[in-house]
Amino acid sequence: MKLKVFVLVLGLQTAWILGTTFVQERGLADGTVIMLETRPVDPRDLLRGDYLTLGYKISNVPLSAFSPARTNGLPPGASVYVALEPRGAFYEVASASTERITPASDQVVLVGRSLSWWGEKTVRLEYGLERYYVREGTGNPRGKITVAAAVPPSGRAQIKAVFLDGKPFAEAMRKPAP
Repeated sequence: MKLKVFVLVLGLQTAWILGTTFVQERGLADGTVIMLETRPVDPRDLLRGDYLTLGYKISNVPLSAFSPARTNGLPPGASVYVALEPRGAFYEVASASTERITPASDQVVLVGRSLSWWGEKTVRLEYGLERYYVREGTGNPRGKITVAAAVPPSGRAQIKAVFLDGKPFAEAMRKPAP
């Protein structure tokens, strides 16, 4: 009896890990890849090492972009659906809503979560793309950082690649051999 329960628990844990991995990898492989403009912030976590904290231009959504129109902010943690469309090399906010959005043919929809912001005409959102871990000693880059994000139909984007001045981040931060 104990062996059967042990095998069942082990099987369920294995299925959960494999299922989670499959969903994440499928989102990266099949998702629409969009380029996002970023603003880096302080890059160090004593327990996890160096990382980039990325702030996106699309993280500040004006209240005027919401449909139906909003006159005040949202409670922290509220789900927000943001339609992005290409404007030049990067994707920018086209519209937002607290209800699901059907995107136009050239748009993608990201799902974000509202943060607490006071006294502004914008809603601050996070998309789960705000932290990118890097090799030790490379967490404080100089230059323009951009992100290629894969957006699956669920709207839960993942970072596919990070670029520093147009080069892949790892390549740009590689120290030349002495």
